[in-house]
Amino acid sequence: MENIQDYIESGILEQYALGELSPAEQAAVEAQAARHPEIQAELQQVQEALGFYAEAHALTPPAGMRERVLGNVMAQIAKPSSTLRADVDAVAQANSVAYASTNQPVDSAPEAVVRPLSSAAPVAASSSRSTWAMAASVALILSLGANALLYSRWKDASSDLVALQNDQARFATTTTVVQKELGALRQENQVLRSDEFRAVALAGTKTAPTAHAKVLFNPATHKVFVDVKSLPALPAGKQYQLWALDKGQPVDAGVLTAATATGEGLQQMKDIASAQTFAMTVEPEGGSVSPTLSTMTVVGNI
Repeated sequence: MENIQDYIESGILEQYALGELSPAEQAAVEAQAARHPEIQAELQQVQEALGFYAEAHALTPPAGMRERVLGNVMAQIAKPSSTLRADVDAVAQANSVAYASTNQPVDSAPEAVVRPLSSAAPVAASSSRSTWAMAASVALILSLGANALLYSRWKDASSDLVALQNDQARFATTTTVVQKELGALRQENQVLRSDEFRAVALAGTKTAPTAHAKVLFNPATHKVFVDVKSLPALPAGKQYQLWALDKGQPVDAGVLTAATATGEGLQQMKDIASAQTFAMTVEPEGGSVSPTLSTMTVVGNI
């Protein structure tokens, strides 16, 4: 294939990645990518920019985290109050023993430590323990509920961030395609309006009577552009090739892309130093060394 860099810069790979091409055009891009490693590498980069950008930046919470958090909340809510009170009682009893041992006078008798308390003390201790148990239960439930709420909000924020990153990637790719298309249109306009280019009309032959195309040739700069008006559809594995006839000798001017063959804008071909006639033939994909005259589709003299 000729002009691989021009094909890459045409924007068709970005359009393929965005799904903007017809099935026939998609097949043509895949065929070119299979034959040319440079095109395959560029296409892969474009697809990675669209398809894998979000995956590279996404944050995945631990598996089963939501179920564990909610399960703990429900288990604590369903836990009997007697169990919570028993837990708090054990802690309170340990603290009471430690407090009594640290505040015992040095000259006190050992039996003074175990002296019976008044009847009001157990009631006050029981009430205090119940209050602490209820407070501990409420605090635990509020803590677990807050964790569940924070996790839910974090998950929503992470999803929003991924969606925003995907939108930015699509916007950047679309902007690149538009800029390339705008540059191509400007170049076409300059070529079409330039007096330095000679317009050579290519009429259909007996092989394709309704075919029409045009070549724009600049003898000073040797630049050549082709503009297709109407060409027959090609079978699989075939490609149109432009030839310049200089003193009767055919000179390869390059092959047409699938988009150009369907009339989508101008395509710059190989530079031609001198020519008196331009013609187009049907050749195997990638072009031929010499033209297949029996497949000549259009021809025109300067």
